[in-house]
Amino acid sequence: MLYNNIQIEWLGHASIFIKANNKTIYIDPYDIGNIKDKADIILITHNHYDHCSVADIKKIIKKETIAVIPADCQSSINKSSIEIYTKILEPKSSLSIDGVRILAVPAYNINKPFHPKEEYWNGYVLDINGTRIYHSGDTDLIPEMKNLSGKIDIAFLAIGGTYTMNSNEASEAASIIKPKLAIPIHYGKIIGKDSDALNFVQLCKQNNIDAEILEKK
Repeated sequence: MLYNNIQIEWLGHASIFIKANNKTIYIDPYDIGNIKDKADIILITHNHYDHCSVADIKKIIKKETIAVIPADCQSSINKSSIEIYTKILEPKSSLSIDGVRILAVPAYNINKPFHPKEEYWNGYVLDINGTRIYHSGDTDLIPEMKNLSGKIDIAFLAIGGTYTMNSNEASEAASIIKPKLAIPIHYGKIIGKDSDALNFVQLCKQNNIDAEILEKK
């Protein structure tokens, strides 16, 4: 998909590929196959194996790659043979890398034990040439989403249920955030079905939110 001259692809599960301004960005690369584009920036939302995947990070790094991570991902990277420059970011903190502004936002469970708020795990908002892209990370529908209302161009929202929002909850999140485009992620591999994505899109459109399912690359 091309959006405001930004190339965006869904690589399956919660993995997103973004290319803009000659910069290649991956978010939560997991089971991504053989990728020819090496990463300038890698964003990791939290340390679960399907988000902080050492094997997949190894596939896409180069000497200049920078990984933006929560603090507890550092130990996973240190234990591996990966040589990569890391920047630790906690929710409500931000930084800029080569003109890409990266804001970490809260991502946590409210009524589930899998992603405690106390872990300080991340969702991310990227600002690329004024286009703002939100990746929810593994989260429930949380009060902090109100802070994003009307400020997001593309929202990647986890819909799989069990560990994250389900499709109904994610559509409610979309109604709160009011992105220009909502895209479902975190389904089709470990948890969540194609039917969940279809339900999400239908509910979004009923609430006058444009939504689209990306074909896995």
